[in-house]
Amino acid sequence: MGSDRLREFIELLVERADRGGEEVAARAYLSRFHFDRLVGAALRETPGAFRRRLLLERAAWQLRNASVTDAAHDAGYSSLEAFSRAFGRAYGEAPSRYRGDFRLPAQNGVHFHPPGGLRVPAERSDTMDLTDRMLDHDLWLTRQLIDAAAGLPEAQIDEPNPVAPPTAAFHEDAPSIRSMLNRLVFTKEMWAAAIEGRTFVENEDTSIDSLRRRLDESGSEFRRLVVEVRDRGDWDTAFVDATCDPPESFSYGGAVAHVLTWNAHRRQILAGTLRERGLVVEDADPIRWEPREA
Repeated sequence: MGSDRLREFIELLVERADRGGEEVAARAYLSRFHFDRLVGAALRETPGAFRRRLLLERAAWQLRNASVTDAAHDAGYSSLEAFSRAFGRAYGEAPSRYRGDFRLPAQNGVHFHPPGGLRVPAERSDTMDLTDRMLDHDLWLTRQLIDAAAGLPEAQIDEPNPVAPPTAAFHEDAPSIRSMLNRLVFTKEMWAAAIEGRTFVENEDTSIDSLRRRLDESGSEFRRLVVEVRDRGDWDTAFVDATCDPPESFSYGGAVAHVLTWNAHRRQILAGTLRERGLVVEDADPIRWEPREA
């Protein structure tokens, strides 16, 4: 069963917890038998047991601020006694005294998430690394911005764009689209040289084709260097940046955070400038990009 289909079934189970199993199955366009078999196999928990566990988890969380009576009612129990018995079997303690973790053991990893949602594990065999995700989104979005700008006439790419409020993100108060793109690429080139400890020579070719090539080269190099720093655990290690005049010392972690933070700010300004010209870059927000690309 695909993860999206399973999520649909989970939502049905939770949203219609007060309805009978036949009605829930019908909403999924399945017989009760096939619905229970499919969901049970995917969740390693019967639909009924799954619903009861989530309702008990929610009740255990509510007990931090609500009465046992209210928690029992919200969990769908007809009597306080029935709720107390079910709660005691699950948590090993009476609801009136329980203040521990509300999550019960579950092989499927699906749990209640306060105040009224679910925490569903991702369908991935590996663990997400935030560094990889941020680097990949930065490179992907910068490429999209370059490609979007390529559809504009040269005159529009080079016309000044006053930035309000003023920002130190660019060298000019009214940078052109070309200048903004170049700054995004230049930053990676400069910091890759600084991290690697080599001489930096600025590339003055700012044509769209050149910006693409430069981004491919500097983006790959910068990503490789950052991943190596992460794998060595050298975030706190300091290095001398010889590209500064005079040279300065920075930590690797500070330098990477500097690049990603400032470039995120620059990308938003550039995306807004392109939007004013009718060019919209989709999935500029990592939360929209991540499910598709991860």
